[in-house]
Amino acid sequence: MSPVLELRGITKVYGAGAAQVHALTGVDLTVRAGEMVAVMGPSGSGKSTLLTIAGSLEQPTSGEVLVEGVPLSGMSRSEQARMRRRRVGYVFQDFNLLPGLTAAENITLPLELDGTRAKVAATAALRALEQVGLTDQAGRYPDELSGGQRQRVAIARALVGERRLLLADEPSGALDSRTGETVIRLLRSACRQGAAAVLATHDAQLAAWADRVVFVRDGVAIDQTAPPAGPESLLAES
Repeated sequence: MSPVLELRGITKVYGAGAAQVHALTGVDLTVRAGEMVAVMGPSGSGKSTLLTIAGSLEQPTSGEVLVEGVPLSGMSRSEQARMRRRRVGYVFQDFNLLPGLTAAENITLPLELDGTRAKVAATAALRALEQVGLTDQAGRYPDELSGGQRQRVAIARALVGERRLLLADEPSGALDSRTGETVIRLLRSACRQGAAAVLATHDAQLAAWADRVVFVRDGVAIDQTAPPAGPESLLAES
């Protein structure tokens, strides 16, 4: 399968002089269509920075990011924003939902900004909410939802539309184990339909669903390996 995401020698440095921090150093990563990759490491290891750079929310200090073979460095900011709306689904650790919009409106907004008709976007949003078991919460605002419900809305927003790259920062962190498994099954289903997914996690059970695990420590990718037999391998056999 063709690469959806390529990170080539990615380095990210914050600050200067004595306060300089190397969040990432020379990271290489290729994720192909249909593949789910888990990025593991302790807090502060660079997992979240890797995701924000992969999704063009931050620029690397050096190195190159390619999405479906296209270098992000050659895109203007507006072109990168359009690419994110159309091709990238992002699940933020803090959910990043707009408080003045309902659950359904948070999902429809990126679609409508990209030119999808309101009725079509609303239908897609309700379908996405149904997938995460929140149809009855469509009209509620984020502050009326529990943490786990907000997490599921964020995941529904990431999955809606024709997303080719899914980036998720601790996607099951606010969820109970049963709902977390439902979410991971949805991400796996998106991969089977041709998307690529990268998950930042410290949860070994979640990583067991991945095709490959990348270990990051102090901003350096120190190892890449297939996970031990876990839920996804059992699912494939069922």
